[in-house]
Amino acid sequence: MPTVRHNPAAIAVATLIYFFLGAAWFTMFMNPWLAGIGRTMAELKASGAPPWLGYVVALVMTAILAIALSWVIQATGPQTAARGATIAAAVWFGFVFTTWATEYAFEARGIPILAINTGYPLVGMLLMGLVLGGWKAKPRAA
Repeated sequence: MPTVRHNPAAIAVATLIYFFLGAAWFTMFMNPWLAGIGRTMAELKASGAPPWLGYVVALVMTAILAIALSWVIQATGPQTAARGATIAAAVWFGFVFTTWATEYAFEARGIPILAINTGYPLVGMLLMGLVLGGWKAKPRAA
C-alpha cells in the first residue's frame, strides 16, 4: 500500500473551496431547495438553532471529508489530479448518491431536490479531488 502523507495546505484549500461552493450553490438554488425540503426561510430561522452552528458543522465536516478523500486518493494508487477527480466521483457515487437516492425514494421526494442536494457534493468532491490529487506534499528532508 502506498504511503499516505497528507498535505495540510491542500486539505485546507480543498475544504475552503467546497465550503464556499456550498454558499454559492445554495444561494443559486435557494428557492427550489426550500420548495424541495418543504420549508420557508422564516421556518428555518425560527428553528431555534443558532445561525452560526450550521456553518461551523459544515466547515468541520468538510475538513473531515477532505482528509478522508486525501487518504483514499493516496492509498489506492498514484496521486494525480485526474485520479483525484476519478476517485472523488467514485466515492460520491458509491456513498453519497446511493444513500441520498435510497432515502429520497422512500420519502417520495422528487428528482429536482435530489439533484440539488447531491449535485453540490458531486461538484465539490470533484474540485476537492483535483486539488488533493494534484497537490502533492513536499518530501520530508532526510
